[in-house]
Amino acid sequence: MVLESTVICVDNSEFMRNGDFVPTRLLAQQDAVNMVCTSKTRANPENTVGLLTLSSLKVLSTLTTEVGKVMSCLHAIEPEGQVNFMTGIKIAQLALKHRQSKNHKTRIVVFVGSPIQSDEKDLQRLAKKLKKEKVNVDIVNFGESDVNTEKLTNFVNTLNGKEGTSSHIITVSIGPSLSDALMKSPILAGEDMGGVGGGGFDFIDANQDPELALALRVSLEEQRQRQEEENKGSTTASATETPAMGDNVDLSQLSEEEQIALAMQMSLAGVEDDVGETSEGITDLPDDDLADPDVLADVMADPEFLQQVLTDLPGVDPSSEAVKSVMGNIQKGNKNKKDEDDDGDGESAPKKPRKDD
Repeated sequence: MVLESTVICVDNSEFMRNGDFVPTRLLAQQDAVNMVCTSKTRANPENTVGLLTLSSLKVLSTLTTEVGKVMSCLHAIEPEGQVNFMTGIKIAQLALKHRQSKNHKTRIVVFVGSPIQSDEKDLQRLAKKLKKEKVNVDIVNFGESDVNTEKLTNFVNTLNGKEGTSSHIITVSIGPSLSDALMKSPILAGEDMGGVGGGGFDFIDANQDPELALALRVSLEEQRQRQEEENKGSTTASATETPAMGDNVDLSQLSEEEQIALAMQMSLAGVEDDVGETSEGITDLPDDDLADPDVLADVMADPEFLQQVLTDLPGVDPSSEAVKSVMGNIQKGNKNKKDEDDDGDGESAPKKPRKDD
């Protein structure tokens, strides 16, 4: 929320009697000025607004936070004389220079609906001076746009410089409402329009209770920042999470580390599945049979069973020479053990000698 002091310069020349803007240029200008004053004060209750006429060169209202005071002076304006653009800008700059709150930024909003007679070089020098004093200028060009557009555009471009964007100009052609055109313009971009048509507090009058309006605005701003941080944190967590194997994963969207992690996860899951399937034949046997060494030896001596187990194991080639050699040694060892058992069963146990009584 920018702290800003603004002087609004209104055109009250004889050209304001024209009816090309409904109902007249002067009344259409009053509605637009009312919108600017409301948006500035509702953007921050500490903002101040002043009012100046470009024809009679009168400061109708000094910088104040009371919009009602500015509006009462605005509706008392009558068309007279010719517009004095440069002199009015200089008076507005002087009023801003003597503002009470020195930490406020300065801005001049100028409504121009009459032909500007000032020389373009003088306008350029004035723009450079305003730029040096860090005074921003927004211009609403209407009614006489064919005559003033080029001069005013060069004036704003000189004020902004090469990279500046703080000053604006909008040119409103005959037909649309001046207030509607101003509402969509960069002059009020980012301002809280309140009940005029923006996102302000319609149920609170900032003029009657500025402290409550400021407290609500700060609360909403903190809540918005907190939500942005939470959304950012959740987005980061979801981005770093490894995708599940069952998901339809687009490998092109994954980083190299995520692809490696996914491959390891799939490999381990495949090994577990293969081992589980292979061990089904063993686990189907009763526990008592597995505890019996003879039954286990018979199982290990079955070449078909061993061949099936080796075939199901991942990464094992049953036809390799190393695997064949190991299986041959196992079968040979089992055969020798069986022969030894048979020989032991065939021999008769020696008889013990009887002792004579």
